[in-house]
Amino acid sequence: MRIVIQRVTQASVSVEPDYVRSIGKGLMILVGVERGDTADDIEYAARKTAMLRVFNDEAGVMNRSVTEIDGELLAISQFTLLASTRKGNRPSYLRSAGGDEARDLYEAYCRRLAELAGREVKQGIFGADMAVELINDGPVTIIIDSRLCE
Repeated sequence: MRIVIQRVTQASVSVEPDYVRSIGKGLMILVGVERGDTADDIEYAARKTAMLRVFNDEAGVMNRSVTEIDGELLAISQFTLLASTRKGNRPSYLRSAGGDEARDLYEAYCRRLAELAGREVKQGIFGADMAVELINDGPVTIIIDSRLCE
């Protein structure tokens, strides 16, 4: 599982015509599910997301998690995070999990993150063509790959 986490002052995802989910200060998370991901990958990624200390404390040091600042969460599925560009100019998505497997693991990640963070995780619509808007705060962008964990 590969995730890109951005610390934001606001973010939203919309799908035509009427689906909009937005957050204020918090984390906007892009979630890529890789073939072969398991419950262990979900646990690792969700725990890292919930506990990641990227918000400033009173001394201005990034020492607080999203839960500690009572921040919001927005998770958006994005299979292109697993793109390979090693050969040619057209990305290959062979590493991305397909259809039902990817949907189930993405939704499981969102559920587990909500449990760990003790708050709702707003979501995009899996597989839809979505418009994402955000204001990256810092900017702070962190990439976590469950296959590269220690």
